[in-house]
Amino acid sequence: MAETDAAGGARAKSRTARKARRKTRNRKRLGIAGAVLVVGGAATAFAVGFSGSSDAQKDARLASPAGAGGVTGGPGFGKGPKPNWDGKVEVLGDGSTSYTGPQPGQLKPEKLKPGEKPPQFVVFSWDGALEGDDHLFSHFRQVAKQNKAHMTFFLTGIYLLPDAKKNLYRPPQHGQGAAAISYPTAPHVKDTIRQLRGAWTDGNEIGSHFNGHFCGPKGGGDWSPEEWKSEIDQAYGFMKAWKTNTGFSGEAPLPFDPDREVVGGRAPCLEGQKNLITAIKPYGWRYDASSSGDFQLWPSKIDGIWNFPLQLVPLQGKEVQVLSMDFNFLYNQSGDSTQGDPSKFPAWRDQVRGSYMNGFNRVYNGSRAPMFIGNHFEDWNGGIYMKAVEDVMKDVCNRQDVRCASFREVADWMDAQDPKVLAQLRMLDPAQAPDWKAIVK
Repeated sequence: MAETDAAGGARAKSRTARKARRKTRNRKRLGIAGAVLVVGGAATAFAVGFSGSSDAQKDARLASPAGAGGVTGGPGFGKGPKPNWDGKVEVLGDGSTSYTGPQPGQLKPEKLKPGEKPPQFVVFSWDGALEGDDHLFSHFRQVAKQNKAHMTFFLTGIYLLPDAKKNLYRPPQHGQGAAAISYPTAPHVKDTIRQLRGAWTDGNEIGSHFNGHFCGPKGGGDWSPEEWKSEIDQAYGFMKAWKTNTGFSGEAPLPFDPDREVVGGRAPCLEGQKNLITAIKPYGWRYDASSSGDFQLWPSKIDGIWNFPLQLVPLQGKEVQVLSMDFNFLYNQSGDSTQGDPSKFPAWRDQVRGSYMNGFNRVYNGSRAPMFIGNHFEDWNGGIYMKAVEDVMKDVCNRQDVRCASFREVADWMDAQDPKVLAQLRMLDPAQAPDWKAIVK
């Protein structure tokens, strides 16, 4: 399979960097404790071109029923409940998806026993979920497996729609085929499909990042519930018809049914949650991760839907809090530039890692509220934000009582708890280590 030359790749990366800088200037800003914090996430950028997936054949094997055995995870992870399933693979629709039984390796939710301290959940999530030339999707799949972690990949629907078919997308309040992000090449779609197969079989969650990544005027914050439903329907549609839309008839189907498996998402730029909550209820979604600015508190529900927000963590070396997403650290460090002073990269990476660890230690030694971290597959400031996240995963995911899990697994666990216990947990300060015997009865 051919690759673009270095010059072409450099030009493509330059174009995407310019796009990212333009999007940065349009970000919604939130002032907290004297600091300017950015609310929202940037689009996933990728270089034009293609490099073959190094583990494509392995992922194809994993997509088969024979590869769907139990997968061990970190503390609290096991093979999950025995499937109530006849063992027959059901290929769905045009063959893009299938039902291969319950997802392997899922955390078995258990109700807290009297006096028991809750596990420390940490959710690492990724907006966009594209396998580009940098192979970051596949890289972090391996990092998760090495550290016995599960993660949530929020898939952008049009990342399964090649540029040549972009007119199939009809975004709310925008022209046919319009998008605030670039459409992928056909080879990138194929690579992404292969990674989605493997990610699900590894035990990771596939959620939704919707489609066109529209923010600001005419973006998600301006959409009605019906417009959000149109966006959701299309996101499902692109997942369930990628064979028709790409012509990749020889590819194995995804080993899951999106109607069963996609039960949550994160809105671009964290906008529009009020109407989005109304829109997702008919689809049976169980959580939304589109809010921001909350301190590290135990989650609650909005109209029956779990609200899993990005959280404020103590910014290392500063008397402020920063939102737990890579873009927000970037803004605090290099402002509107996604490629700041290289001489500062090591210190910035240390600051990001230290800030995440500040937030982790606060709840791990305190209230045990779940910690939520958001990311993009980006090379901003030399890729320091992804490197810092990898550092944190290696540090925390193998600790006692820590479960690096998906949002869906956290929702499962929360639903298994006594509502009266959860109500008391929500009253705790993040750093407050209570008398667990007095709370968990």
